[in-house]
Amino acid sequence: MADPEGRAALSRTARIDLLVVADMVKPKSRVLDVGCGDGTLLRLLAEERGVDARGIELSQHGVNDCVAKGLSVVQGDADTDLADYPDDAFDYVILSQTLQATRQPRKVLEHMLRIGRHAIVSFPNFGHWRIRAQIAFKGQMPVTDSLAVAWYETPNIHLCTIRDFLALAHAIGAKTERGIALDRFGSPMLVNAPWWMWNLLGDQAVFRLSRKG
Repeated sequence: MADPEGRAALSRTARIDLLVVADMVKPKSRVLDVGCGDGTLLRLLAEERGVDARGIELSQHGVNDCVAKGLSVVQGDADTDLADYPDDAFDYVILSQTLQATRQPRKVLEHMLRIGRHAIVSFPNFGHWRIRAQIAFKGQMPVTDSLAVAWYETPNIHLCTIRDFLALAHAIGAKTERGIALDRFGSPMLVNAPWWMWNLLGDQAVFRLSRKG
């Protein structure tokens, strides 16, 4: 376990959506972080929540970063390798800012709910009014803080709105346990705000899902 000052420093430097994700995870649980990048979330969960943290990451550079931090991470592709995990292997399966970069988002989400009791997903909201405005008035694909790469270089191939994501969750029979929309400054929006407001003003969103029944 890291010292308190080290944990506080890590919390201050982590992306705001990762802090929201970590808050949705119960301590001492089993967690798989899909597309874990450099391991920031895994480290946060291990030190703040005391979880059994595992990760899967596509890039060798990301895997190397994680291993250097003492994290248990393997190289793999969410689109193909989640099928190899057994049912109910984890309490939480997390996909942070990666769903829109997968080739088969529906299958990825279905596998997450198969191998985990809960699935936590964060993603940029393509329905934000600034994105709509850039398309409407400039006639170009938007570049924003949450979508910072030009269309010809972006890894994002399945961008969606908050409403799109909720429709997908409904289509696969998932239960929405908790949802949070963050504005462009990283502040949570009102929980009881209508969906259209989240879809229009939310810069990004985090949802925790589970299987029905």
